[in-house]
Amino acid sequence: MQKELDQVERELRIGGYSPKTIKSYLHSLKKYFDFKGVDFDTLDQNNIKDFLLQCERQGASGESRNQTLSAIKFFYYKVRHVNEKIMIRSAKKKQSLPIVLSRLEIDKILRSVTNSKHQLLLSLAYGAGLRVSETVNLKVADMDLTELTVHIKPAKGQKDRISLIPEKLTKSLSGIISGKRANDFVFASERGGKLTTRTAQKVFEKAIKKAGINKRVTFHSLRHSFATHLLENGVDVRYVQELLGHHNIRTTQIYTHVTNPMLKNIKSPL
Repeated sequence: MQKELDQVERELRIGGYSPKTIKSYLHSLKKYFDFKGVDFDTLDQNNIKDFLLQCERQGASGESRNQTLSAIKFFYYKVRHVNEKIMIRSAKKKQSLPIVLSRLEIDKILRSVTNSKHQLLLSLAYGAGLRVSETVNLKVADMDLTELTVHIKPAKGQKDRISLIPEKLTKSLSGIISGKRANDFVFASERGGKLTTRTAQKVFEKAIKKAGINKRVTFHSLRHSFATHLLENGVDVRYVQELLGHHNIRTTQIYTHVTNPMLKNIKSPL
């Protein structure tokens, strides 16, 4: 089994896949190989279906099962070069709306943070629509305070993009990067190097609790709120798509369901 996993990892690295995807594919394939037991090179579609059914019975989400199927397809198509098409439909994904914080809630959260560096970290994550990993990985050279832009590289899926820097943050950002070299992290830890994603998440969780916000939100909710508030301001969904770095505009359009002004103007008959 290890030989097969090593071959998959080599092909994934050559293909430029992200470390997160590589880890996920290898984990999924190890579970599948354990299930199959023998003769990994032979494509058995019924065996794959049985494995996916077992995953479903064990509580794996549709998204998780689809990623597992993608990993199996990668092994047979890209590593073993099997010509037979895998005729297995992807699982239907659960359609759920993102949980968005109101502008007032964002303000409460930011005001609840007394540490100036942590407050700036959350403010920039919201104001530029950044993922937590993108926030902690920001380097001084990525910031252009004159043009009010931030260059995110590499973002999810290895695609660079440009987003906005709120003008009101320029003074604080200028202060935090003063004296640093171009390759230094904007939000450095006390021990040197970058903050961990878990540290940034804890900063957000502490701020949520202190602000008295009862919604089931995560750090990523700042990015959801960024997109929603831009649409509420009348920004075209295609520009929001570009700022978020979404490959497919349908991913961005989910925020239009949250911001629909016609629905919000309807009064309940009660």
